[in-house]
Amino acid sequence: MFNVILTLIRGRAFDAEQAFIDRNAVPLLAQQIRDAASAIQSARRAVAIAVAQNEQEKSQHAAVAGRIADLESRAVAALQKGSDELARQAAEAIAQLEAERDASEKAQAQFTQTIGRLKATVQASEARLQELQRGERLARATAQTQKLNAVCDDNSGLATLDEAEETLARLRAYQGRCEIAASTMKEMDAASRQTAIVEKLANAGFGAPLGPSADDVLARLRARMNSAA
Repeated sequence: MFNVILTLIRGRAFDAEQAFIDRNAVPLLAQQIRDAASAIQSARRAVAIAVAQNEQEKSQHAAVAGRIADLESRAVAALQKGSDELARQAAEAIAQLEAERDASEKAQAQFTQTIGRLKATVQASEARLQELQRGERLARATAQTQKLNAVCDDNSGLATLDEAEETLARLRAYQGRCEIAASTMKEMDAASRQTAIVEKLANAGFGAPLGPSADDVLARLRARMNSAA
C-alpha cells in the first residue's frame, strides 16, 4: 500500500510539473530562443575573429616570401662575386625564413578548415533558429486566440460541451505542432550530418577537396623551386 501511495504521489507531481510547463510554454520557448540567438551571435563573432586572424597570417606570409626572394637574389649576387661566406649567411637566413613560411602556410590551412566548419555550423543553426522563431509566433497567436475564446464564452447550458471541444481542438493543435517541430528538427539534423559526411569524405581524399591544403601549397612551391633551378 505504501508503494502505491508513493507511486501516486510521484504521478501527481509529474502531472503538476507537466501542467506548469504547458502553462508557461510560450515564455519558456521565448527565453530558449533568446539564449540560442545569443549563442549563434557568439559563433558569428568567432567566425569573424578567425577570418581576421587568417588575413593577418596571409599578410605575414607575403612579407616573409618577399624577404626570402630578396635574400635569394642577394645570395646569388654574393656567390657570383665569390663572397661565399656572405652567401652562406644569407642561405642560413633563407632557411629560417622558409621554416617560418611553411609554418604560416600550415596555419592558414588550419584557419581555412576551421572557418569553413564554423560557417557551416552557424548557417545550420540560423536555419533552425528561424524555424523556432516562426513556431514561437504561431504559438503566441494561438495563445491569444485561446484567451479570446475564453473571454467570449457565453456560459450557456452547453458550455461543458463547448469547453470539451475546445480542449480537444487545442490538444490536437498542440500535438500537430509537436509533430511538425520534431519532423523539422530531424530534417535539419539530417542536413547537418550530410554536410559533416561530405567534409569527412573530402578530408579523407574522396572527391574534390573543400579547400586548399598545406600539402598542395608545399607541392606547388617545390615545383616552382625545381623549375627555377
